[in-house]
Formats: sequence, C-alpha cells, structure tokens
Amino acid sequence: MDSGREDADRERALVAVVDDDESIRESLPDLLTELGFRTRAFSSAEEFLSSGSLEQTRCLIVDVVMPGVTGLDLQRQLNNGERRIPIIFITAQKDRKIQDLALEQGAVSFLLKPFSDTALLAALNKAVPD
Repeated sequence: MDSGREDADRERALVAVVDDDESIRESLPDLLTELGFRTRAFSSAEEFLSSGSLEQTRCLIVDVVMPGVTGLDLQRQLNNGERRIPIIFITAQKDRKIQDLALEQGAVSFLLKPFSDTALLAALNKAVPD
C-alpha cells in the first residue's frame, strides 16, 4: 500500500475520545488530528452511545474512571453488542486489577496519564492498522 493511500485511510478513521476531563477532550483531539485521524470528543459514555457515532468509530480512547457509566462499563456494553471497537484506555489510576481486567476484556492498550505521544501512537497503530 502506498503512503498516500495509508494517510487517506487513516484520515477516514474516526477516533472517539470519551473522557470527563475537559482538558483531555480539548487537547487529545488536536493531537489525533495532527496524527491524521478524524476525531470526536464526548464527556461521557452516555453521550458517546447516544451520538450516532458508534458505527463510524474505528477506535475508542476512553477514561477508566468517569461518573455514571465507567470506561469498563462501556467496554462491557460494546462487547455485548454487535459492534466491537478497539479500545485504548487512559487513566490516572495505577490499579493493576483494572488494567488486567480491561486487557482481558479485549482492550488494545492501557495508558497511564500523562502518556507520551509515542505511546499513544503505538497504541493507535495496534488499534487502527494501516
């Protein structure tokens, strides 16, 4: 596949960011856009699920700890449905049990905040291969 085609495929890939932290919802989409992805940000799992973006989403970056439906709850809901989406979890909580559970349930990656651009790109490359 040629480089121009890879860039075009990646630009069409919608990465949804679900995080209750406004600073993440503002900064992460900017970075994702620089990396060549289309993005949409949501303040909650409920907002994402009701947005109509589920079918277009190729990767989901979601915080573990959120009010209401948590990141793990969202993962379970998606796993129980017909639409499986690669998930990259982000969190400030260093909890090995939660990390192991998320990965056992199919998460592509689990990143601790603050994470590097390089770590995020590596996770995205696993979630949305060219």
